[in-house]
Amino acid sequence: MQYDRTIKLFGEETFEKFQNTKLILLGVGGVGSFALDALYNTGITDITIVDFDTYEESNMNRQMGSHGNIGRVKVDALKEKYPNVTPIHVKITPEWIDQHDFSSYDYILDAIDDVKPKVHLIKKHFTKVISTSGGAKRFDPSKIEYISIWDTYNDPFIRKIRNELKAQGFKKKFKVIFSSENPNCIEKGSFEGVTGSFGLMMASVTVQKILKKQKK
Repeated sequence: MQYDRTIKLFGEETFEKFQNTKLILLGVGGVGSFALDALYNTGITDITIVDFDTYEESNMNRQMGSHGNIGRVKVDALKEKYPNVTPIHVKITPEWIDQHDFSSYDYILDAIDDVKPKVHLIKKHFTKVISTSGGAKRFDPSKIEYISIWDTYNDPFIRKIRNELKAQGFKKKFKVIFSSENPNCIEKGSFEGVTGSFGLMMASVTVQKILKKQKK
């Protein structure tokens, strides 16, 4: 049975909850593609995936779905691998976030790598958002944590998000997946052992939130 070992770990009741969970995943690159794979393989298959990009050769060191699909739209290629997903090929902007109806999703998985839409999403939907920093420039996955955004450090990208949220008056409790490891290069060098681990952490946080909600 496909989900036999999932059910052995979580139980039938929780597995049924997984199958009734509805997610939207914003960004299916080096982080998001691993979150998608882990969640889908666990039985959470009602997932809307949103991304504007096409696969390039430089994606092949870290992105699921990239091999054999260079030049193709990412969400279309991933739809073939994960047939139950709903693909949306669009650039994620603050305007698109305002226009899209997020009310039916249990959680919003944020693997956006642009500051403005990420900040806008967090401000508007923070109670549902599971947000991650990027995994570039690092090679030690043991440094990945899920903590308050206000306590993050050594992460220039999350620092920009944090500062912009402060500037816009956002002071709510909000956690983020980030790495405390100092960046090891200037340009966006990347290692799948870390970028993939960010995505797997995102999947784990999502599952833990479902479990916690179930117990209430």
